Amino acid sequence: MASRRMETKPVITCLKTLLIVYSFVFWITGAILLAVGLWGKFILGPYISLIAENSTNAPYVLIGTGTTIIVFGLFGCFATCRGSPWMLKLYAMFLSLVFLAELIAGISGFVFRHEIKGTFLRTYNEAVQNYNAQDERSIAVDNVQRSLRCCGVLNYTSWFSSVYYPVSGIPPSCCANISDCTSSDMRNATIAATKVYQQGCYELVTTFIETNMGIIAGVTFGIAFSQLIGMLLACCLSRFITANQYEMV
Repeated sequence: MASRRMETKPVITCLKTLLIVYSFVFWITGAILLAVGLWGKFILGPYISLIAENSTNAPYVLIGTGTTIIVFGLFGCFATCRGSPWMLKLYAMFLSLVFLAELIAGISGFVFRHEIKGTFLRTYNEAVQNYNAQDERSIAVDNVQRSLRCCGVLNYTSWFSSVYYPVSGIPPSCCANISDCTSSDMRNATIAATKVYQQGCYELVTTFIETNMGIIAGVTFGIAFSQLIGMLLACCLSRFITANQYEMV
């Protein structure tokens, strides 16, 4: 009996080390999700409004998920150090829930990517039509056009039907060379056509979504399946500790 306990202890020590390392990596994942959620809330809010028809809770979901993972990551380290079987089982149960949630999120994002494109077309078109150069969505439109070097929804002609065009013409953010654009040029459809970006923003954004959605889904699935490693380690450690305690009795 004593020899079996001696054989079990190195295994328990090894499993504890692996699970602590895993929990630390898991904790870092939560910190990253929390940071991305805060970034999305305070920095990307206007851009997100161009993609979602209504106000989206995505940043809050990331913040909540990240905070929860941080807490349970610390709990996992504590449970591992304490060597408590019931705590380890609870930790494994939480990892299984995270695995299912990430799996569903990855599948949903990949399956509904075309709906995301359709929603973006509607919301971005509304932002262009109601552009006033002052509110958050208008500023987001300007930033998108400058950073992606694009103009309008499908092309610069999208601005002709906007409420902004009759008064001020095409926004300066569409200018390929801002020093060569004047307000009078932007109100003249013939002249403006030679001075603005020719490609529409919708095509660039949707191309990016199509190109990177597979990568995003793959990373999500990879992170999700990594939870299986944590679940296996926690369950094995709990079993070995329970067996070792039983043998000591």
